[in-house]
Amino acid sequence: MDCKVQRARAAFRSGRSRPLQFRLQQLEALRRMVQERERDILEAIGADLCKSEFNAYSQEVISILGEIDHVLEKLPKWVTPKPAEKNLLTMLDEAYIHSEPLGVVLIIGAWNYPFVLTIQPLIGAIAAGNAVIIKPSEVSENTAKIVSKLLPQYLDQDLYVVINGGVKETTELLRQRFDHILYTGNTAVGKIVMEAAAKHLTPVTLELGGKSPCYVDKDCDLDIACRRITWGKYMNCGQTCIAPDYILCEPSLQSQIVQKIKETVKEFYGENVKESPDYERIINLHHFKRIINLLEGQKIAYGGETDEATCYIAPTILTDVDPEAKVMQEEIFGPILPIVPVKNADEAIKFINDHEKPLAFYIFSRNNKLIKRMIDETSSGGVTGNDVIMHFTLSSLPFGGVGSSGIGAYHGKHSFDTFSHQRSCLLKSLKREGINKLRYPPNSQSKVDLAKFLILKRFNKGKLCLLMLTVLGIVAAVLIKKYQAVLRRKALLIFLVVHRLHWSSKQW
Repeated sequence: MDCKVQRARAAFRSGRSRPLQFRLQQLEALRRMVQERERDILEAIGADLCKSEFNAYSQEVISILGEIDHVLEKLPKWVTPKPAEKNLLTMLDEAYIHSEPLGVVLIIGAWNYPFVLTIQPLIGAIAAGNAVIIKPSEVSENTAKIVSKLLPQYLDQDLYVVINGGVKETTELLRQRFDHILYTGNTAVGKIVMEAAAKHLTPVTLELGGKSPCYVDKDCDLDIACRRITWGKYMNCGQTCIAPDYILCEPSLQSQIVQKIKETVKEFYGENVKESPDYERIINLHHFKRIINLLEGQKIAYGGETDEATCYIAPTILTDVDPEAKVMQEEIFGPILPIVPVKNADEAIKFINDHEKPLAFYIFSRNNKLIKRMIDETSSGGVTGNDVIMHFTLSSLPFGGVGSSGIGAYHGKHSFDTFSHQRSCLLKSLKREGINKLRYPPNSQSKVDLAKFLILKRFNKGKLCLLMLTVLGIVAAVLIKKYQAVLRRKALLIFLVVHRLHWSSKQW
């Protein structure tokens, strides 16, 4: 393990990951891998999660291709140093911010979307110029194997290293020193990762989870709301970190929501959900039993059918759920949708704020003022109004949690920034030493007063331009006055020369 990390560090120190052209070449190679080996990737994902090729492509592969295209287009701009604002004391100096790679970073992927949640952060790490150790989730073993097989065939084998294994290998990996760690998974393991990172003062990005609430206002289009909730909740059999975990609504809406979701499930998956190619399975028996235990003592309004042999759990809705019930104490991460009745939006806001900050928050309402108010009065990693999940798809938005749902964010430029150090650069001249006497001993009140003016004085651009023009005008006036006699003599001389030449031309 140590040898692999040191090999990556030696490759990084060689400097070959830094040039823009190299980064672009590696990203293009990664895109070529996804395109050329698409069939192998889709088969691996399908084998792990009983996912159809259509779903595997639309939920994972297409996001990767879109992210790579976006980064290839924007990276030349991102790596360009950004000019920094200056004060009067540094007006003639060069000040800029340079994004430099952190070094060797560790990416620990998740099992629920085993390809996209491993490769998408890798794109950002490559774009930022780092060496990367990739640890896919061993739970999705088929995807982990295909990633470890394909990446060395397309990417630099010293800079980008895949390490497979379980808890033992991950524990050993976390003993190594990295320059950044990005982990996607549950909160319990996130704490272990953070503790290990703290020993080396390694910064972390933790993409965790939590119970993402979904508030349904009485003033909304229930048909559309329930269609979108159904799609987001039961996609990947509920095994999505930003799936709506539970619904908050007024008691009178419960039966309507149940009926409309029931109708939508039939529309999406047919009469026999178990036979639908679009409905996945729970990843393994351990998680199957964990989810089944959450149903104990609950009022099942719809669904509830299970098959342990195939890890099948039908789309399920629970009504009149007690906030203290077991199903409300942990992230469900399965196809169970509790409905918790609340009197109004105020009570919903209080309920959300009384619990840990979630990874996502969804609000369905025609009242935009209510949506904005609920955003202002709650906290979550992300928010989507009148839809679910979709904020994840926008590269311009940072994806990440807050509080117990995560630390840091990535996607698009935010991935580049996560894996970069924003280095402050100030380049001064060895000339103009006179101004530096201001900061050299001995000090005096006049020096302090001048420093206050040069450092603390703030000008807007208009006033600064006016000041510069005034100074130039004064300088010009002084010069004209000082050399007025000389200028007069030169003007007279020029006049006499021109007159003489004119008189001579007449004689000819």
